Amino acid sequence: MPDTESPLHGRTAVVTGAARGLGAAMARDLAGRGAKVALIGREERTLAQVRDSLPGTCECWEVDVTDDRGMARAGADIRARLGPPSVVVANAGVAAGGPFAESDPAVWRRVVEVNLIGSAVTARTFLGDLFDTSGYFLQVASLASIGAAPMMSAYCASKAGVESFAHALQAEVSHRRVGVGIAYINWTDTDMVRDADEYAVLRELRGHMPPPARKVYPVEHVAGRLVTAIERRRASVYMPRWLRSAQLVRAAMPPVVTALSRRELPRLATEEPFEATGLLGAGGRADQAGSRFPRG
Repeated sequence: MPDTESPLHGRTAVVTGAARGLGAAMARDLAGRGAKVALIGREERTLAQVRDSLPGTCECWEVDVTDDRGMARAGADIRARLGPPSVVVANAGVAAGGPFAESDPAVWRRVVEVNLIGSAVTARTFLGDLFDTSGYFLQVASLASIGAAPMMSAYCASKAGVESFAHALQAEVSHRRVGVGIAYINWTDTDMVRDADEYAVLRELRGHMPPPARKVYPVEHVAGRLVTAIERRRASVYMPRWLRSAQLVRAAMPPVVTALSRRELPRLATEEPFEATGLLGAGGRADQAGSRFPRG
Protein backbone atom coordinates (compact mmCIF):
# COMPACT_ATOMS: atom_id res chain seq x y z
CA MET A 1 0.00 0.00 0.00
CA PRO A 2 1.49 3.41 -0.92
CA ASP A 3 2.19 5.68 2.01
CA THR A 4 -0.13 8.39 0.72
CA GLU A 5 -3.08 5.96 0.84
CA SER A 6 -2.70 5.22 4.52
CA PRO A 7 -4.22 7.36 7.27
CA LEU A 8 -1.15 6.40 9.31
CA HIS A 9 1.19 8.37 7.07
CA GLY A 10 3.10 10.93 9.16
CA ARG A 11 1.49 9.79 12.41
CA THR A 12 3.44 8.64 15.46
CA ALA A 13 2.81 5.05 16.52
CA VAL A 14 4.10 3.40 19.70
CA VAL A 15 4.59 -0.37 19.83
CA THR A 16 5.56 -2.20 23.02
CA GLY A 17 7.31 -5.55 22.92
CA ALA A 18 8.88 -4.40 19.66
CA ALA A 19 12.25 -6.14 19.90
CA ARG A 20 11.06 -9.28 18.14
CA GLY A 21 8.05 -11.32 17.09
CA LEU A 22 4.68 -9.70 16.53
CA GLY A 23 5.79 -6.31 17.88
CA ALA A 24 8.70 -6.08 15.45
CA ALA A 25 6.49 -7.23 12.57
CA MET A 26 3.85 -4.62 13.40
CA ALA A 27 6.53 -1.94 13.60
CA ARG A 28 7.71 -2.92 10.10
CA ASP A 29 4.18 -2.75 8.73
CA LEU A 30 3.43 0.57 10.42
CA ALA A 31 6.67 2.08 9.10
CA GLY A 32 5.88 0.71 5.64
CA ARG A 33 2.60 2.63 5.72
CA GLY A 34 4.40 5.86 6.53
CA ALA A 35 4.10 6.05 10.31
CA LYS A 36 6.85 7.31 12.59
CA VAL A 37 7.40 4.38 14.95
CA ALA A 38 8.53 4.39 18.57
CA LEU A 39 9.73 0.93 19.56
CA ILE A 40 9.62 -0.03 23.25
CA GLY A 41 11.13 -3.20 24.67
CA ARG A 42 13.61 -4.80 27.05
CA GLU A 43 16.51 -5.53 24.67
CA GLU A 44 18.34 -2.39 23.63
CA ARG A 45 20.58 -4.04 21.02
CA THR A 46 17.76 -6.04 19.42
CA LEU A 47 15.50 -2.98 19.43
CA ALA A 48 18.23 -1.00 17.67
CA GLN A 49 18.54 -3.72 15.03
CA VAL A 50 14.80 -3.56 14.37
CA ARG A 51 14.92 0.26 14.26
CA ASP A 52 17.78 0.24 11.77
CA SER A 53 15.88 -2.15 9.49
CA LEU A 54 12.84 0.11 9.21
CA PRO A 55 12.19 2.81 6.62
CA GLY A 56 11.44 6.38 7.60
CA THR A 57 11.63 7.89 11.07
CA CYS A 58 11.87 5.30 13.82
CA GLU A 59 13.41 5.39 17.30
CA CYS A 60 13.69 2.90 20.16
CA TRP A 61 13.54 3.00 23.95
CA GLU A 62 14.73 0.26 26.30
CA VAL A 63 12.20 0.28 29.17
CA ASP A 64 10.15 -2.15 31.26
CA VAL A 65 6.45 -1.61 30.56
CA THR A 66 5.65 -2.27 34.23
CA ASP A 67 7.87 0.65 35.32
CA ASP A 68 5.62 3.69 35.65
CA ARG A 69 8.45 6.19 35.93
CA GLY A 70 10.49 4.63 33.15
CA MET A 71 7.50 4.63 30.83
CA ALA A 72 6.73 8.25 31.73
CA ARG A 73 10.29 9.25 30.82
CA ALA A 74 10.07 7.32 27.55
CA GLY A 75 6.72 8.94 26.78
CA ALA A 76 8.12 12.43 27.27
CA ASP A 77 11.08 11.63 25.02
CA ILE A 78 8.82 10.17 22.33
CA ARG A 79 6.71 13.34 22.29
CA ALA A 80 9.81 15.50 22.03
CA ARG A 81 11.44 13.48 19.24
CA LEU A 82 8.54 12.08 17.21
CA GLY A 83 5.49 14.08 18.28
CA PRO A 84 2.42 13.00 20.24
CA PRO A 85 1.35 9.45 19.40
CA SER A 86 -1.83 8.84 17.43
CA VAL A 87 -1.52 5.04 17.74
CA VAL A 88 -0.46 2.96 20.73
CA VAL A 89 -0.15 -0.83 20.56
CA ALA A 90 0.01 -2.67 23.90
CA ASN A 91 1.71 -5.80 22.61
CA ALA A 92 4.39 -6.59 25.22
CA GLY A 93 3.77 -10.00 26.73
CA VAL A 94 5.40 -13.03 28.29
CA ALA A 95 4.20 -16.56 29.03
CA ALA A 96 5.14 -19.46 31.26
CA GLY A 97 3.78 -22.99 31.39
CA GLY A 98 3.52 -25.78 33.91
CA PRO A 99 1.33 -26.96 36.80
CA PHE A 100 0.01 -24.12 38.93
CA ALA A 101 0.60 -25.99 42.21
CA GLU A 102 4.35 -26.19 41.55
CA SER A 103 4.71 -22.82 39.82
CA ASP A 104 7.26 -20.26 40.96
CA PRO A 105 5.18 -17.45 42.51
CA ALA A 106 7.57 -14.78 41.19
CA VAL A 107 7.41 -16.09 37.61
CA TRP A 108 3.60 -16.47 37.78
CA ARG A 109 3.28 -12.91 39.08
CA ARG A 110 5.65 -11.58 36.42
CA VAL A 111 3.46 -12.92 33.62
CA VAL A 112 0.45 -11.08 35.02
CA GLU A 113 2.49 -7.93 35.66
CA VAL A 114 3.89 -7.68 32.14
CA ASN A 115 0.74 -8.67 30.29
CA LEU A 116 -1.92 -6.90 32.36
CA ILE A 117 -0.22 -4.24 34.49
CA GLY A 118 2.15 -3.41 31.63
CA SER A 119 -0.80 -2.79 29.32
CA ALA A 120 -2.40 -0.48 31.89
CA VAL A 121 0.87 1.43 32.39
CA THR A 122 1.18 1.78 28.61
CA ALA A 123 -2.36 3.16 28.35
CA ARG A 124 -1.83 5.55 31.27
CA THR A 125 1.42 6.84 29.76
CA PHE A 126 -0.06 7.75 26.40
CA LEU A 127 -3.78 8.30 26.95
CA GLY A 128 -3.34 12.07 27.20
CA ASP A 129 -1.71 12.04 23.77
CA LEU A 130 -4.53 9.97 22.32
CA PHE A 131 -7.06 12.49 23.69
CA ASP A 132 -5.15 15.27 21.90
CA THR A 133 -4.80 13.37 18.61
CA SER A 134 -8.18 11.56 18.67
CA GLY A 135 -6.04 8.47 18.48
CA TYR A 136 -6.38 4.72 18.77
CA PHE A 137 -5.21 2.19 21.36
CA LEU A 138 -4.87 -1.46 20.34
CA GLN A 139 -4.72 -4.08 23.07
CA VAL A 140 -3.23 -7.38 21.92
CA ALA A 141 -5.24 -10.17 23.53
CA SER A 142 -5.49 -13.84 22.61
CA LEU A 143 -7.66 -16.90 22.17
CA ALA A 144 -6.68 -17.39 25.83
CA SER A 145 -8.87 -14.35 26.62
CA ILE A 146 -11.88 -16.36 25.48
CA GLY A 147 -11.03 -19.89 26.60
CA ALA A 148 -8.53 -20.88 29.28
CA ALA A 149 -6.21 -23.88 29.04
CA PRO A 150 -4.44 -26.03 31.65
CA MET A 151 -0.75 -25.50 32.35
CA MET A 152 -1.01 -21.83 31.29
CA SER A 153 -2.88 -20.31 34.24
CA ALA A 154 -0.93 -17.05 34.52
CA TYR A 155 -1.06 -16.37 30.79
CA CYS A 156 -4.78 -17.13 30.54
CA ALA A 157 -5.59 -15.03 33.61
CA SER A 158 -3.60 -12.09 32.26
CA LYS A 159 -5.15 -12.24 28.79
CA ALA A 160 -8.67 -12.45 30.22
CA GLY A 161 -7.67 -9.42 32.27
CA VAL A 162 -6.49 -7.36 29.30
CA GLU A 163 -9.73 -8.13 27.47
CA SER A 164 -11.77 -6.77 30.39
CA PHE A 165 -9.42 -3.80 30.77
CA ALA A 166 -9.77 -2.89 27.10
CA HIS A 167 -13.58 -3.20 27.21
CA ALA A 168 -13.70 -0.90 30.25
CA LEU A 169 -11.35 1.60 28.63
CA GLN A 170 -13.33 1.46 25.40
CA ALA A 171 -16.50 2.49 27.22
CA GLU A 172 -14.69 5.16 29.22
CA VAL A 173 -12.99 7.09 26.41
CA SER A 174 -15.21 6.67 23.35
CA HIS A 175 -16.97 9.99 23.96
CA ARG A 176 -13.56 11.66 23.76
CA ARG A 177 -13.02 10.37 20.21
CA VAL A 178 -10.40 7.81 21.23
CA GLY A 179 -10.74 4.39 19.67
CA VAL A 180 -9.89 1.25 21.63
CA GLY A 181 -9.53 -2.09 19.89
CA ILE A 182 -8.91 -5.63 21.06
CA ALA A 183 -6.85 -8.00 18.91
CA TYR A 184 -7.76 -11.64 19.44
CA ILE A 185 -4.96 -13.69 17.94
CA ASN A 186 -4.36 -17.43 17.80
CA TRP A 187 -1.04 -19.29 17.47
CA THR A 188 1.50 -17.04 15.76
CA ASP A 189 4.97 -18.07 14.60
CA THR A 190 7.05 -16.35 17.28
CA ASP A 191 9.90 -17.58 19.41
CA MET A 192 7.48 -17.85 22.36
CA VAL A 193 5.25 -20.33 20.53
CA ARG A 194 8.21 -22.24 19.11
CA ASP A 195 9.68 -22.53 22.60
CA ALA A 196 6.34 -23.78 23.99
CA ASP A 197 6.36 -26.57 21.41
CA GLU A 198 9.61 -27.84 22.92
CA TYR A 199 7.64 -28.96 26.00
CA ALA A 200 5.75 -32.19 25.38
CA VAL A 201 2.66 -31.39 27.44
CA LEU A 202 2.15 -27.98 25.82
CA ARG A 203 2.78 -29.43 22.37
CA GLU A 204 0.33 -32.29 23.00
CA LEU A 205 -2.37 -30.01 24.39
CA ARG A 206 -2.19 -27.81 21.29
CA GLY A 207 -2.27 -30.96 19.17
CA HIS A 208 -5.61 -31.94 20.69
CA MET A 209 -7.25 -28.71 19.57
CA PRO A 210 -9.43 -28.83 16.42
CA PRO A 211 -7.26 -28.46 13.27
CA PRO A 212 -8.11 -24.79 12.61
CA ALA A 213 -7.43 -23.88 16.24
CA ARG A 214 -3.96 -25.44 16.33
CA LYS A 215 -2.68 -23.90 13.11
CA VAL A 216 0.30 -21.55 13.48
CA TYR A 217 0.12 -18.37 11.38
CA PRO A 218 3.06 -16.39 9.91
CA VAL A 219 3.83 -13.38 12.05
CA GLU A 220 3.91 -10.99 9.07
CA HIS A 221 0.39 -12.04 8.07
CA VAL A 222 -0.94 -11.48 11.59
CA ALA A 223 0.82 -8.11 11.84
CA GLY A 224 -0.65 -6.96 8.53
CA ARG A 225 -4.18 -7.79 9.66
CA LEU A 226 -3.70 -5.93 12.92
CA VAL A 227 -2.25 -2.82 11.28
CA THR A 228 -5.16 -2.74 8.82
CA ALA A 229 -7.49 -2.88 11.84
CA ILE A 230 -5.62 0.09 13.29
CA GLU A 231 -6.15 2.06 10.06
CA ARG A 232 -9.88 1.29 10.27
CA ARG A 233 -10.06 1.91 14.04
CA ARG A 234 -11.74 -1.44 14.63
CA ALA A 235 -13.26 -2.16 18.05
CA SER A 236 -12.08 -5.75 17.62
CA VAL A 237 -10.02 -7.79 15.21
CA TYR A 238 -9.81 -11.57 15.02
CA MET A 239 -6.86 -13.39 13.51
CA PRO A 240 -7.87 -15.77 12.03
CA ARG A 241 -11.36 -14.50 11.23
CA TRP A 242 -13.09 -17.70 12.38
CA LEU A 243 -11.93 -16.91 15.93
CA ARG A 244 -14.89 -14.51 16.19
CA SER A 245 -17.18 -17.55 16.34
CA ALA A 246 -15.47 -18.64 19.57
CA GLN A 247 -17.23 -15.74 21.26
CA LEU A 248 -20.56 -17.43 20.56
CA VAL A 249 -19.60 -20.63 22.39
CA ARG A 250 -17.24 -19.31 25.08
CA ALA A 251 -19.64 -20.30 27.89
CA ALA A 252 -19.44 -23.93 26.74
CA MET A 253 -15.64 -24.01 26.47
CA PRO A 254 -14.61 -24.55 30.14
CA PRO A 255 -16.46 -27.88 30.58
CA VAL A 256 -15.13 -29.12 27.24
CA VAL A 257 -11.55 -28.20 28.16
CA THR A 258 -11.99 -29.77 31.59
CA ALA A 259 -13.29 -33.03 30.13
CA LEU A 260 -10.42 -33.19 27.65
CA SER A 261 -7.88 -32.43 30.36
CA ARG A 262 -9.31 -35.03 32.72
CA ARG A 263 -8.74 -37.63 30.04
CA GLU A 264 -5.42 -36.50 28.59
CA LEU A 265 -3.38 -35.09 31.47
CA PRO A 266 -3.00 -38.40 33.34
CA ARG A 267 -1.82 -40.08 30.13
CA LEU A 268 0.65 -37.30 29.38
CA ALA A 269 1.99 -37.40 32.94
CA THR A 270 2.95 -41.05 32.53
CA GLU A 271 4.92 -40.26 29.37
CA GLU A 272 6.86 -37.25 30.63
CA PRO A 273 6.75 -35.48 34.01
CA PHE A 274 5.18 -32.04 33.93
CA GLU A 275 7.63 -29.25 34.65
CA ALA A 276 7.66 -25.50 34.89
CA THR A 277 8.91 -23.88 31.70
CA GLY A 278 10.01 -20.53 33.10
CA LEU A 279 9.35 -17.55 30.86
CA LEU A 280 9.14 -18.80 27.30
CA GLY A 281 11.13 -17.66 24.29
CA ALA A 282 14.08 -15.33 23.86
CA GLY A 283 11.92 -12.37 24.84
CA GLY A 284 10.89 -14.09 28.05
CA ARG A 285 14.48 -14.91 28.91
CA ALA A 286 15.49 -11.32 28.26
CA ASP A 287 12.73 -10.08 30.52
CA GLN A 288 13.74 -12.49 33.27
CA ALA A 289 17.38 -11.45 32.99
CA GLY A 290 16.45 -7.79 33.39
CA SER A 291 13.78 -8.16 36.07
CA ARG A 292 14.07 -8.14 39.82
CA PHE A 293 12.94 -11.66 40.61
CA PRO A 294 14.82 -14.92 41.13
CA ARG A 295 15.78 -16.90 38.09
CA GLY A 296 14.21 -20.35 38.11
